[in-house]
Amino acid sequence: SGGVDSAVAAALVYKAIGDRLHCVFVDTGLMRKNEAEEVGETFQNYFKSNFISIDASVDFLSRLEGVTNPEEKRKIIGNTFIEVFEKEAERISNVEYLVQGTLYPDVIESVSAHGPSVTIKTHHNVGGLPEVMKLKLIEPLRELFKDEVRNVGRELGLPEKVLGRHPFPGPGFAVRILGKITQERLDILREVDAIFIEELRSNNWYDKTWQAFAVLLPVKTVGVMGDMRTYESVIGLRAVSSLDGMTADWSRIPFEILARISNRIINEVPGVNRVVYDISSKPPSTIEWE
Repeated sequence: SGGVDSAVAAALVYKAIGDRLHCVFVDTGLMRKNEAEEVGETFQNYFKSNFISIDASVDFLSRLEGVTNPEEKRKIIGNTFIEVFEKEAERISNVEYLVQGTLYPDVIESVSAHGPSVTIKTHHNVGGLPEVMKLKLIEPLRELFKDEVRNVGRELGLPEKVLGRHPFPGPGFAVRILGKITQERLDILREVDAIFIEELRSNNWYDKTWQAFAVLLPVKTVGVMGDMRTYESVIGLRAVSSLDGMTADWSRIPFEILARISNRIINEVPGVNRVVYDISSKPPSTIEWE
């Protein structure tokens, strides 16, 4: 995905095997605004290795059409990821291993690990993978938490611009769009998310939060614009503080900043007429909604 975990995992493997490493970025069509361009720039600037970008958005979105169950979404995405990687491995030839940036919290929430933990949600790179795979998995970060991964990245010399990025789920917007995934709903959430993050950065709140994102809810509400009645979508905003992602508290972003964010979203993004702020902690709520 090109995030913190992928970058650190790639840096570790690159240190071990050099240019035998092939970094494959898969554009699922479920990414944040300008994500593909930013990832490409990062990997090409900081890794003297083979970088390959694959636009598989048509495959992902067609398979997700009409799917509403979050676990089913994750399974579809996990399987499709592996198909794309295996196809690319055949093209490169003599590729045996797939490196993933799986972290310990992914394992804990997906399967019972070293004890009687209950499956909370399947992560696409753990329980969401197909049972039979041609490639052998290497997961160098599997027993680490996010803060430990960032420390490893610093030791490897990765820039703070990469290490300071907020966590982003492998399934991307598929689990931040509750209900059916359509191109229209993706476009709405992508613009909303960009406004939220832009405002957090400009108000010096991005680095004060562990993770911040928007969720598009599967309901519409009545509103008014001018003299006209509207019946449009609801956006949920979520921002939390945490050390390792296992527990989290909602961020106390000042009301005036939240008000500005809400006004911008409603005025700048067609199809949205209501914004709510999630004040749930983990536990009992998970950080992501799905």
